[in-house]
Amino acid sequence: MTQNSADTGCLYVVATPIGNLGDMVPRAVEILQSVAVIAAEDTRHSARLLSHFSIETPCVAYHDHSDDRRTEELLGRLAQGESVALISDAGTPLVSDPGYRLVREARLRAVPVVPIPGACALVAALSASGLPSDRFSFEGFPPPKVNARRLWLERLAKETRTLIFYEAPHRVLACLQEMAEVFGPEREGVLARELTKTFETIRLAPLAELAEFVAGDSNQQRGEIVLMVAGALQKSASGLDDESERVMGILLNELPVKQAAALASQITGVKKNSLYQWALDQK
Repeated sequence: MTQNSADTGCLYVVATPIGNLGDMVPRAVEILQSVAVIAAEDTRHSARLLSHFSIETPCVAYHDHSDDRRTEELLGRLAQGESVALISDAGTPLVSDPGYRLVREARLRAVPVVPIPGACALVAALSASGLPSDRFSFEGFPPPKVNARRLWLERLAKETRTLIFYEAPHRVLACLQEMAEVFGPEREGVLARELTKTFETIRLAPLAELAEFVAGDSNQQRGEIVLMVAGALQKSASGLDDESERVMGILLNELPVKQAAALASQITGVKKNSLYQWALDQK
């Protein structure tokens, strides 16, 4: 266990399982058993987890609607030398979950803040997605209203990093349909649902196909959901994306420029003139 000064308690940010209780790390159990109080997003929801691991530490609610009084109460206990553990309903706190205000204030007041790593839905989903994982952007929950969500997606359409979203089950179908319209029906996406649970689903497919899959199976509109979308193809100075350049490069090894451009246009959907000009620029 991390040591802290005798005058100040320690704030532990503790990750908890996103479904399978077997994913609880031993260090997290040790911390939750030893602190003075646990600040939980929903004390009733966390009761099952704590009971399973025989953790009898008192809990207080700490969530997005907690007022400054609750934050100050926890900071006061830390100032008096008590240690506090922060947990969310599932996964790592502060990742689309409450806790930012408490952690920031603790930092500003020189209170030690110690992460206890563990499950995180977005990382678990990305690791098994089959999408590029070297660069990604976590965007959280899309706006719930249609017009705001569409505008928000349009602003992300040219992002070249893999995009990761959380989405509510009753909005997942509409969101996927709009993603297919905004990003393009052939852009690859992944539905990751109920991760680590009995009915876990991880499906990689073009966005239009994913939307059809979810529309045809109401079970896919239930539970905890992570959506991922492949980044937009990076365009070179010529204006062509990497895939179009790759296709042209292959065809030019076997065909004259005009014929290669015509065939590549059929394969990629890029205008023949653009492909032809690109080939001329390479000479």
